[in-house]
Amino acid sequence: VRVGSDILYTDEKAKYLFIGRIVDTNTYQDYTKARVDELSKIKFSDLPLASAMKVVRGNGKRVIAVFEDPNCGYCKRFDKTLQDVDNITVYTFLYNILSEDSVTKARDIWCSADRNKAWDDWMLKGKVASAAAANCATPHEKVLELGRRLKVTGTPTIFFADGTRIPGAIDAQGLEAKLVTLK
Repeated sequence: VRVGSDILYTDEKAKYLFIGRIVDTNTYQDYTKARVDELSKIKFSDLPLASAMKVVRGNGKRVIAVFEDPNCGYCKRFDKTLQDVDNITVYTFLYNILSEDSVTKARDIWCSADRNKAWDDWMLKGKVASAAAANCATPHEKVLELGRRLKVTGTPTIFFADGTRIPGAIDAQGLEAKLVTLK
């Protein structure tokens, strides 16, 4: 039985309810996690990429979308990791959920003359974007709704071209390993 993003198990008469994971003790394969991962997949082509910042490194063949908050320490760590990854296109959705000033910081970054530079300056160097340029329309509400619809509950959340996701920051080795599995 699926309840939100949880999987529960029951008998055919719903007399018994099992809450937990089913794991193969020989292979240690977690069947519950595999099912939750399958149910959590998205259609990458449905993402409103115009509401995200876009960075292309190298040939840009490998594509990910990341939901990040400007106040997220794990996001900052992941952004440092991304600096060493080549042949990738990264769409960053500013998902302002951690504090009230996340919205202000994201607005200042989005409204900057060079969003990507302003984002990197903040995430990698701690340099705040100028508030003077912050008089433009942002996709803040649209991205919040998108994140809620996709059940993004934390940042960073990484979506891959095959629709799978990884919640949380991963290192370069883990990212490369995942990217290699994609067709």
